[in-house]
Amino acid sequence: MMKRRHAAGYLGRKKRKAGGRGRARSSRTGRRRAAGTAYVLPEHQSAAAVVSVQNEEQTIGRVLQELRKLPLCDIITVINGTTDGSLAAALDVPGITIVHMPEPLGHDVGRAVGAGMTDADIVLFVDGDLPVPASELMPFLTAVSKGADVALNDIMPYLGRFDRWDDVSVIKAFVNTALGRRSLRANSLTSVPHALSRKALETIGTGRLAVPPAAQAAAILAGLKVTACYSVDVITRNRVRRTNTGRGNDVARLIMGDHMEALSNAMEQEGPRLGLPDLVRRREAAGGDRPWGTG
Repeated sequence: MMKRRHAAGYLGRKKRKAGGRGRARSSRTGRRRAAGTAYVLPEHQSAAAVVSVQNEEQTIGRVLQELRKLPLCDIITVINGTTDGSLAAALDVPGITIVHMPEPLGHDVGRAVGAGMTDADIVLFVDGDLPVPASELMPFLTAVSKGADVALNDIMPYLGRFDRWDDVSVIKAFVNTALGRRSLRANSLTSVPHALSRKALETIGTGRLAVPPAAQAAAILAGLKVTACYSVDVITRNRVRRTNTGRGNDVARLIMGDHMEALSNAMEQEGPRLGLPDLVRRREAAGGDRPWGTG
């Protein structure tokens, strides 16, 4: 693994301790000005961004340049399994931290790795294949700054009527409903951008981010404030790949499996019925001594 930090673009950053977890924190005021626009966080709050990158040399530069307009104490770029010029493109951008791993990790694991490298109060997550203007990223930081623990991307305006939803959107909404958060509909940590508070990261653990729906379920069950705060179109703008095209594609199957894992974890914690009552049936009368499935 290779790490590289550019010092440019940062004010008052503390150096990492040798042999430590690689955490970094800034004493900056949380203000950065770009093209006449000021993006501001309260002075007592710090924010960082985590970018997961694999073979995205055409877009990573623009992604990082937009992030550099925001009031961030660090931009952690996890480049993994790259065979193109993504690393070289990232090296051209000052003011970022690069973690380079030769083997593919998967975007979700990359986010988990990056999240473990900062102790910022707010952590914003984006992908290297989709440049999002700073003006559309700032609302996620603001939402957490104002009290949200998990600020999701509200993709509902881009899904259309329910009868036209894809299978992945349906299972996202089903899991949210099963966990008592029907209002979240099909919004999920599987979609970037999103942001988490320090409280959320410490409550659910950064390692859990490797399976985003499981992390979201854990946040909901822990009573954290989960909200869909702003809409960024990642549906029509998503990069088309062989693995995410066609019904039942590899990415869809992965995400659906992640949601089943999230449900399984929740049922282990809350019971087979996720705490929902069964007030009528006397199941033990059907045979056996155990009132199975009463949850």
